[in-house]
Amino acid sequence: MENIVSHNMMGQPVTLMRIFTIVLYLSHPTDSEEQVQQFVIGEKGQNATLQCKDLPVDALSVRWAKNGVMVVTQNPSELLAHLSIGNNGSLQITELQYIDEGLYYCETKTPDGSWRNQSKIQLQITDGPTNISLNIKPATPLKNGTLFVKRSSSVFFNCSSEAYPSQNLAWIVEDAAQDNRDRASGSKSSLEFSISNILPSDQGIYTCASQNTFSMRTVNKSQELLVYYAPESHPVCSWELGKEPSDVLFICSWYGGYPVPTLDWHEVLEETVIAKGPMVNTSQETERLDVHVNRFILHDGEEVKCVGHHLTGVESSCSFNLKMPYPLGSPLVTALEGSAVTLSCTETESLPPAKTVWKHKDNKVINNTSKYIISESKPTYTLTIVNVTKADEGIFYCYSENPLGARELELYLTVKTSAGRGAAVGVLVSVLIVIIGIILSVTLYSKRDRICIGLGFSNLDDNRGDVLSLVDSDEEEIFHDAVPQLPPLTNGNATTLVDIHSIPSCDFKDNSDCTEDTDQTQQHQTE
Repeated sequence: MENIVSHNMMGQPVTLMRIFTIVLYLSHPTDSEEQVQQFVIGEKGQNATLQCKDLPVDALSVRWAKNGVMVVTQNPSELLAHLSIGNNGSLQITELQYIDEGLYYCETKTPDGSWRNQSKIQLQITDGPTNISLNIKPATPLKNGTLFVKRSSSVFFNCSSEAYPSQNLAWIVEDAAQDNRDRASGSKSSLEFSISNILPSDQGIYTCASQNTFSMRTVNKSQELLVYYAPESHPVCSWELGKEPSDVLFICSWYGGYPVPTLDWHEVLEETVIAKGPMVNTSQETERLDVHVNRFILHDGEEVKCVGHHLTGVESSCSFNLKMPYPLGSPLVTALEGSAVTLSCTETESLPPAKTVWKHKDNKVINNTSKYIISESKPTYTLTIVNVTKADEGIFYCYSENPLGARELELYLTVKTSAGRGAAVGVLVSVLIVIIGIILSVTLYSKRDRICIGLGFSNLDDNRGDVLSLVDSDEEEIFHDAVPQLPPLTNGNATTLVDIHSIPSCDFKDNSDCTEDTDQTQQHQTE
């Protein structure tokens, strides 16, 4: 027996013991004695010994024949120097060759001078497996010798070796998640198979095993194969505000690939990698890369970008533009003393998002109290002041700050007292009264004709020539004597005649009209 160096399925060397397999069986017996048949396997290049069984004690000489031809006697032959007969009559063969294969038998010489066959031995020469090779394509080697292929690609596997007289080839896959399994087998000098649309479940250690069908010697060659795939989605850029307003944590994540990608943060304008401090690496093989930065290396309007690289050749990125805060709102607010008023502002511009607080005259931050109620419903921030007093009048600040800087919006609160409210009401009433008076005057003026007719003033033009003369009380007696007396009335009261003078209408009309009126008057008196 001798040692053979082979390889297991993991590609590790293993020392095997070479065993010459001998199969004994009985041949057809002759009339004189029973003969023994032997089967011996020897490997090319190795040594072999064929035993002459049941060597008689009285044997005078031993010789060996091959395939019916005498090949060696106890006298060494120069032609077959690698063949010799040992002291016990055995045939010793050094450095076996293919020509040594055949049926051997030994003969012994008896004292009577005859030769007797003792043993028949079949010698089978084997060789290999040797020159085993394994090929997987298309595949990319890594530094450690491992191969990887891209998911969903078509992969071809080929294994070949040399063996004599025959061999069996097999592809075996060893996967930690599954039992070992055969993928292909055959008896030819090479064995091929392929996998179309290879999946991550197909990765593992692929072993090509070659076994000599006679010597049963097995040689393995293994190769680890990995299936790589990039994440299906794009990287995600996000941020978190630090403890200090000037600090921010930029977060880049790209999950779902194998192996993990390489991520790096950099500024698009300057094409320089950003970081805060020497302890932070901005380019790592990881699914999430966090980078702490501060406002000293950031600029308003600048684009910050995270780029992901995968070993499969896929590259993807995400980015965002940095913006300073810009709070907006109404700068003037008026409130009545004793009431509640709400100040509000909105901040939608900042990126990263700003932290917004309310400040008062002394530039101190206002906190939630029974007096001040602060609410936040991004992007709107409100400050409600309860029971407003004159002391609350003044400037309030909506203050927004992010790592790029800070901006504030000034809101001026004016507080009015209740007296001011009464004066305002009085002014309003006065204005209403004036307006009503003007409307009434215009209405009366526009309707004056109808109003005069309704009151009987339309007959004034016909009687305007009549004058009523009244007599003073001192002349009552003279007037009484001159005016004729009417008969007394039944109630005993006297009636005084009143002299009615008619004023000629010529005082108001033309002379022609006056003559006509005078004639009519004289005629009336005559009548």
